[in-house]
Amino acid sequence: MSHRYLTETTWRETREAAPDAIALLPIGSQEQHAAHLPLGTDTLLAEAVTERALAHLAGRAADGERVPHVVRLPTLPYGHSPHHLFAAALTLSAHTLGLVLDEILDSLAATGHRRVLVVNGHGGNDEIMRLAVKRFALRAEVTAAACSYWSLGEAAADAEHAALVPGHAGWYETSLMLAAHPGLVRTPVPAREPVDPPPLFDRPPYPGLTTERHGEWERVGGSTDDASGAQAERGAALLDARARALAGAVLAFDRATGTETGDGTG
Repeated sequence: MSHRYLTETTWRETREAAPDAIALLPIGSQEQHAAHLPLGTDTLLAEAVTERALAHLAGRAADGERVPHVVRLPTLPYGHSPHHLFAAALTLSAHTLGLVLDEILDSLAATGHRRVLVVNGHGGNDEIMRLAVKRFALRAEVTAAACSYWSLGEAAADAEHAALVPGHAGWYETSLMLAAHPGLVRTPVPAREPVDPPPLFDRPPYPGLTTERHGEWERVGGSTDDASGAQAERGAALLDARARALAGAVLAFDRATGTETGDGTG
C-alpha cells in the first residue's frame, strides 16, 4: 500500500518508515459556517480531500506505478478563526497556531521524518501554515511543503463558479459537503440575502489588496455567497478534482526531493 496512519503504527514501524516517507498533516478549524453547515466543515473537507488523494495513490500503486510512502498524521482540528467568534468558533491565536505547528513539525524531525506536507482546509490558517513550513526548513534538515486544498490545480471547471472558490459556507463548500457528508448539511439550504456594500474581504477594491473591515462577517451573515444552488453531483466532481490534484502534488513533491522512495508495495 502507499500509506499508513501514524496512530495505527508502532514506534518501530514509525522509525523505520520515517526517513523515506512523506508525513502528511491535514489541518482544519472549528468555526461557524452559516445556518446550514457544521462548525467542523473545514476539518471534514481537509480530511475528505486527503483520504481520496491517498486512495488515488493506492490505486496507482496497485497498477504498478512507483508512489512514495505516505504517513498520514492525525488531523489538527483547530485553527485561527477569531473572525468567526461573533457566532461560534474554537480558535487559536495566530501566535499559538504557529507554535503548535512548530512543535508538531519539530517532533516529526526528531522522529526521523525528513519530508513533510501540510494540507490546509481553512483560509485563516493559510499564511500561518506557510510561515511555519518556511521556519521549519530553516532550523531542521528537512524538505517541507504546504498547500490549501482548493489552491492546487484547477479549482473550478467553469467560469460561472470560479469566483466562488473557495468562499466560506457558500456554493463551493456546500457542494463539497453535500458530496462528502450530506447528512451534516441542513436542508433546504437558505438563499443568501444580498448585502450592500459587498464585503471587502471577499471582493477587495483592487486586485492583490488584502482588505479587512471591522464587523464584516457578522454583517453579511457568516457566508461569502449564496449556497442555495449547491449540488451534490457537482460537489462530487469538485471533490474528486481536489483529491486528484493533491495526489499529483504529493507525487510532484516526491520527485522534486530527488529521492528514490517507495516501490508501490508499502
